[in-house]
Amino acid sequence: MKKKFSILLCVMLLALSGCRISGNTIRFGAADIGGMYYSFANTFTELANESFPSYSFESRTTAGSAANLRLLSDNFIELGIAQADLIYDAYQKNGNLRAIAGLYTEACQLIVRADSGIDSLDDLSGHTVSIGAEESGTELNANQILEFSGIPSSIVTTKNMDYIEAAHELENGDIDAFFCTAGLTTTIIEELARECDIRLISIDDRTIEKMLSYSNAYSRYTIPAGTYDGQEEAVNTIGVTSVLVTSDSMSEDLIQQLTSMLFEKSKELQYSTSLDLHLNKEFATSNIPIPFHSGAAKYYEENGLDVNLQ
Repeated sequence: MKKKFSILLCVMLLALSGCRISGNTIRFGAADIGGMYYSFANTFTELANESFPSYSFESRTTAGSAANLRLLSDNFIELGIAQADLIYDAYQKNGNLRAIAGLYTEACQLIVRADSGIDSLDDLSGHTVSIGAEESGTELNANQILEFSGIPSSIVTTKNMDYIEAAHELENGDIDAFFCTAGLTTTIIEELARECDIRLISIDDRTIEKMLSYSNAYSRYTIPAGTYDGQEEAVNTIGVTSVLVTSDSMSEDLIQQLTSMLFEKSKELQYSTSLDLHLNKEFATSNIPIPFHSGAAKYYEENGLDVNLQ
């Protein structure tokens, strides 16, 4: 009886431990399938598994930036990507959050069907719009853009959808537009543009100025003409840096080695994704609003760069 009880207790403890696993497994919060976090995380973990065979690196699907920051705080992942506009507030709640590197600029993209008659933010009135998955950076940016453009929630129907669902619903005419904050070229938008004619909507200057005043994490960003099939004109919008983040409890040696790998394998990361990566040390360390992990700082210092540790 005691033996059976002991076995049952062990099973219960394993169940209660949920996703908590051994120290040699490193979980990377990757966001939704179809997003650029997912693409980057899969390539990064593949390269890390090749470079560090004593560890097991795994990609984990999440809702996005806010979810990754929460999961890091709760110790359910060890690495993740999050937008710079979210990580400062997260650091105020979780002082253990640390940066490894700024990776690339994400663009706030608003996509409609070319035959929709929607040419500006004001034209969204009376329409149904996906604002991204819950706990995603897209959700934050979409709500900010709608608010700063002066569009009251009462005249726009918003829905939380991941990118794949939103693209499918837009193609079928079940929604009228969807927001997507992601690096270029965004795979799901690229694929959608091959299936139906789409148009990207520019953010007006007044709304951009309000966004810039709201947070220094934002910058003006232009999506070049020809980024997607049928896109004949450049699109003005907001950009925000994606940041590779971790916890201060992670091994200094491992984070130093991962930071080194990030730059040594930059070509592999570039070629295996459609991202316009900015993998240079100056971009990686500029305008990051939280302290760097000591392992990342050690790597940068060895390469002649001082970074914030406090």
